[in-house]
Amino acid sequence: MKWEKYKIVWLLLSVLWTGMSVQAQETLIDVRLDSADILIGEQTVLHLSVTIDNDKNVICPIPADTLMTGVEVLSVSDPDTIRIDNNRLVIKRDIQITSFDSLLYLLPPFMVIDGQDTVYSNQIALKVSTIPVDTEHPEQFFDIKNIWKPPFVWADYYPLIFGILLAIVLIIAIIYIVKRIRAQKSLIPFRKVEPKLAPHEEAYQELARIKQQKLWQQGRNKEYYTQLTDTLRRYLLRRYDIYAMEMTSYEILEVLPTVNDDPVVRDTLKQILHLADYVKFAKLKPLPDENDLSMSNAYAFVDRTKLVEEAKTTEGQAEGEDSEIAESKPIEKEE
Repeated sequence: MKWEKYKIVWLLLSVLWTGMSVQAQETLIDVRLDSADILIGEQTVLHLSVTIDNDKNVICPIPADTLMTGVEVLSVSDPDTIRIDNNRLVIKRDIQITSFDSLLYLLPPFMVIDGQDTVYSNQIALKVSTIPVDTEHPEQFFDIKNIWKPPFVWADYYPLIFGILLAIVLIIAIIYIVKRIRAQKSLIPFRKVEPKLAPHEEAYQELARIKQQKLWQQGRNKEYYTQLTDTLRRYLLRRYDIYAMEMTSYEILEVLPTVNDDPVVRDTLKQILHLADYVKFAKLKPLPDENDLSMSNAYAFVDRTKLVEEAKTTEGQAEGEDSEIAESKPIEKEE
């Protein structure tokens, strides 16, 4: 009989211990407000705390815009998890709310689903009050204030100012460059530029240099005629604005009558260009008299086409140039 009493006591203790263990492992949810009494438009924070077992997954729906009609949700913080004893976790979240209607709100309970049961939080009240108005002193009421203009700060206008200055500098630079180009002056001011020779004077110097090299006497016929024709092409560019450097001999002879209809001039240039083409492309080896005739015709071509105002001979002109011009021979007609 005595043993049976001990057995009953032991059974009661076991049941009590089991109940306490089950109670300790339940999911708990708690809510509280920073301030339960606010004015219209003010904000307060609702603190949500969920205590669960470490191995449980819970779902706690939180409204994204409103808790209830009249109570708006402004923001929801990220979950903050804290580990406590007995393999338990506490998950905390802060919900910032506000209201624009004066009323006493009984906020709905929050719900937590832990996979087996659904647990609800306690309900709390939120009182939203209007701003107190002293109706006995209407003279204290003030109208809506006018819009304030922000203070003047130069830094706010820096982009506009720098943009205008940059545009002005670019316009001035463009005008300066156009004027210098039209005046055929150097783009760099205060730079001493040597006076440019007239087209015919530059051609005479080039022809004299080619003659002094004695290229064809060394068997360098192709180089001799290449330099000779390039000199005449550059002269045509400066004298008549004919882009002869990019044209064939045929094209040059076709366009020449449009700027100078003298047949002697055309025949003089034709002899040089045709013989040069044979030398450069057909590897023709001209006779010495033909090489001398080409040089003489080059001088004659420049002499007959130079501008009248450019015909004055400078005092420092080389004697070799004068002799070549004086000894220029008439072209020999091709059969």
